[in-house]
Amino acid sequence: MMEEGGTEFNTYPVVRRVNSNHTIIMDADMETAIRTFPNMRTKPYTPLIFRILLRLNVRVLFLLLLIAFGAIFYIGARTSPIIVFVISVCILSFLLSIYLIKWVLAKDEGPPEMVQISDAIRDGAEGFFRTQYGSISKMAMLLALVILFIYLFRTITPQQEASGIGRSTSAYITVAAFLLGALCSGFAGYVGMWVSVRANVRVSSAARRSAREALQIATRAGGLSAIIVVGMAVIGIAVLYATFYVWLGVDSPGSMKVTDLPLLLVGYGFGASFVALFAQLGGGIFTKAADVGADLVGKVEQGIPEDDPRNPAVIADLVGDNVGDCAARGADLFESIAAEIVSAMILGGTMAQRCKIEDPSGFILFPLVVHSFDLIVSSIGIFSIKGTRGSGVMALAEDPMAILQRGYSITIVLAVLAFGVSTRWLLYTEQAPSAWFNFALCGLVGITTAYIFVWITMYYTDYKYEPVRTLALSSSTGHGTNIIAGVSLGLESTALPVLVISVSIISAFWLGQTAGLVDETGNPTGGLFGTAVATMGMLSTAAYILTMDMFGPIADNAGGIVEMSQQPESVREITDILDAVGNTTKATTKGFAIGSAALASFLLFSAYMDEVSTFAREPFKQVDIAIPEIFVGGLLGSMLIFVFSAWACSAVGRTAQEVVNEVRRQFIERPGIMDYKEKPDYARCVAIVASASLREMIKPGALAIISPIVVGFVFRILGHYTGHPLLGAKVVAAFLMFGTVSGILMALFLNTAGGAWDNAKKYIETGALGGKGSEAHKAAITGDTVGDPFKDTAGPSLHVLIKLLSTITLVMAPIFL
Repeated sequence: MMEEGGTEFNTYPVVRRVNSNHTIIMDADMETAIRTFPNMRTKPYTPLIFRILLRLNVRVLFLLLLIAFGAIFYIGARTSPIIVFVISVCILSFLLSIYLIKWVLAKDEGPPEMVQISDAIRDGAEGFFRTQYGSISKMAMLLALVILFIYLFRTITPQQEASGIGRSTSAYITVAAFLLGALCSGFAGYVGMWVSVRANVRVSSAARRSAREALQIATRAGGLSAIIVVGMAVIGIAVLYATFYVWLGVDSPGSMKVTDLPLLLVGYGFGASFVALFAQLGGGIFTKAADVGADLVGKVEQGIPEDDPRNPAVIADLVGDNVGDCAARGADLFESIAAEIVSAMILGGTMAQRCKIEDPSGFILFPLVVHSFDLIVSSIGIFSIKGTRGSGVMALAEDPMAILQRGYSITIVLAVLAFGVSTRWLLYTEQAPSAWFNFALCGLVGITTAYIFVWITMYYTDYKYEPVRTLALSSSTGHGTNIIAGVSLGLESTALPVLVISVSIISAFWLGQTAGLVDETGNPTGGLFGTAVATMGMLSTAAYILTMDMFGPIADNAGGIVEMSQQPESVREITDILDAVGNTTKATTKGFAIGSAALASFLLFSAYMDEVSTFAREPFKQVDIAIPEIFVGGLLGSMLIFVFSAWACSAVGRTAQEVVNEVRRQFIERPGIMDYKEKPDYARCVAIVASASLREMIKPGALAIISPIVVGFVFRILGHYTGHPLLGAKVVAAFLMFGTVSGILMALFLNTAGGAWDNAKKYIETGALGGKGSEAHKAAITGDTVGDPFKDTAGPSLHVLIKLLSTITLVMAPIFL
């Protein structure tokens, strides 16, 4: 026996397959060298707050939690029974997540070589997360000071003036909400990463026994992250709302009206969007630069399999899956839910005020209740996926995608029922007894839109359908035809989603408008709130959607661990199946995110116009693009989308070049790597990608934040001298409108094209068109390489950018006037 780092290895020669053409024999010394992986850091990272909590006595910790929950429930009870219901559901969901944590961590981690690889991935991911979020937190504090300065010198609304809320109070409230939103968004990202780096090795180990067990572990691990992320978004807004309600004495004589309270929450959505953008940019650059570098040198130049332990960039690639696809996506969905809830609360309060509804709390708190039911129905959907007895690939009696789709169908049916109950409970009013039914139909429109979006994206990205197979066939005639076919597929794929979004917005607006709610002059006022309800319907299964999204990178990591630890081919077959399904689920959830971003942005745009009208104390209901300055604002908004996408993709390209050069250098200077006689320097590649991605994320992120502020301020000055006081606000509205439309189309193109290229490669790797190593496979790898920054960096960052533009204009509206 031979011992290395406390781990024993057999001394008999081991035969390992290099590719389909030849094998290589290596002895135990080589095997040991390959199977020992260095830690990227000296000790695992645990956030400060968790280190403090872990040092506390269990009884003291229990007492502190009891006091905290008691205070939260007391504030909730002082506010509304609805808040108590929301907080209760969130806490029960957190208890369920604790059960899931214990269930996932109870699964075995497999042999020592799997654990070593998993530890290297975990240390790399946690090290990068710590550095990245340290940089983001510094930028967030700087921006908080800017917001404080602006709000201390801005004008206040008539409602705030009447209720006695001065500039300083308004400033501190907005900054506190911004920092809380940023903190919660960062925590959501940490949860996604924490779960994925612990679940990946357990899925790998389960794949040695049963495909269905591996599927169940990956799904429940993804569900654990999803429940915590959605629960954090909901309880964060609920507690903030209740705290402001009690502190400001809302609805008491001479104080703020409850219908104006949601405007104080816009900082929360902005903070969440701010963190999500930089998390998505940094994580996306990291994961795709490492992936591109590993594929170009390893698979194309050296002809070694994906995730082969001889590839120096393979650990960086696997780390990237966690920081890009898990941490960033957790923060992304968190800010989607936060922005949608805040905008819907604002519109609900505005409509209730115009209609003189006696108790407007139901219309304001309705989004929180919808997402509370989301936690319940999604949990049922997650637990509907069970393991089965048996072993090997045959234990998976049906397509894993079909199993996940069945869970989604269960969630959808329950969501429809829950939505009907919610609308009847909260949106029933004597002024319009049938209005709740119209709004329930609006919710059904949103739920149907989400379902259709998932299927459209699946059609264009799953290799079971014609578009991806046609793309794969184009690879047989070369690299150029593959690129042409992929670009054309991505462009075509924008049509159906746009038609679905258009029908959804018009249908929901019409249903809301005909609900029977009218203002003092008899004009119907429910149209915008109808679109808000449709958006809530679309996001009413967000926890299950995030579960499917998290499933992808966990399965991908599991496949990498299996390949690097050189498990039998039958185990790799199982993880390959799950990985291919994960690619499809990631693509479908990105399509879902774009659709929800489109609807949420429409709401935020309406909320922006209402806020400008409030501050300006004059109507602001339309934007005339025939005015040259306003048309120019629209052009600048569209330009931002293209420049932002270009900078995001070029950031991946520059970082990937560094990785390619490093991997080539190691293969040249360490020729024994290919014969398993020398071990690659994995840590060097991780360090290169980490430092480069942190550097590269600044420029596109700064562009996104500064552009609307500069445009609004410059045209405000121009309007002042030309006698048009609202010019700055109108130009920003056009900037926002054009940027949103261009961003939706660009994100659809990038996400779908990238996902299709990826699965075309996966389809060929199943043995079609010559299989691995064929000329068609090499062309498909080129297409996948081109698509990597599309689908995992620029595309996901764009739908975060769309909502960031909306929230930043809401927060910064006073400086445009």
